[in-house]
Amino acid sequence: MKRGGTTDVVTGDTDVEDAVEPDELDEPAGLPGDGDDDPEAAAQSPSAGTGPGEGTDDDTGARTGRRWPRVLAGVLAVVLVAAGAALYVAGRQLRDTPATSNRALTDSAATAQVAGEVTNALGKVFSYSPEGTAATKASAQKLLAGKALQQYAALFGQVEKQSADQKLTLTTHVVRAGVTRLTPDTAHLLVFLDQVYEREGKAAGKAAAQLSVTAQLREGHWTIVEITPR
Repeated sequence: MKRGGTTDVVTGDTDVEDAVEPDELDEPAGLPGDGDDDPEAAAQSPSAGTGPGEGTDDDTGARTGRRWPRVLAGVLAVVLVAAGAALYVAGRQLRDTPATSNRALTDSAATAQVAGEVTNALGKVFSYSPEGTAATKASAQKLLAGKALQQYAALFGQVEKQSADQKLTLTTHVVRAGVTRLTPDTAHLLVFLDQVYEREGKAAGKAAAQLSVTAQLREGHWTIVEITPR
């Protein structure tokens, strides 16, 4: 409808002149407003929304992940040192135990030597005849010492007289000599004996005996220093 050269267009109840101008429209939701950073920079910033000095969870996780190998290496080093110290102490204790210091368990040659010499000595000092007591006494002076020689000397006077009066002959055989403990200069043995005694005109008799014997190494030979009946 024309009025003095001006045309008014009516659309419903609203005139076009009353419509909002384009530059007055609100900005689309979600887009940054005036004064905000560039959208691409905001998208690239890993610390958007965090305060000064704060990192993202990814940064914290990365630092923690790099720290773990060093922590584990330190722990393993401490464990290895502790284990090595424990093994060293256990080894020293094992070497110092009475079992390992007993050469009867580790040195078969030395054990055989002491058993053989003690067996030979007992066979000589506990075997005699009416005519051979002097030889037995001489053997005791060489093969016995200390307390064993003192005890033997005290008893042999009676044995010597009995042998002469009764025509008694005694023969001793060592059935078994076991070395229970051996050090470089001392040996302890358990000895089993069979003894056969004969009197003139009578049948021979037999007896068994068991002794604890201590011997010492003197000038390369084992000398009996103590004899205890068991």
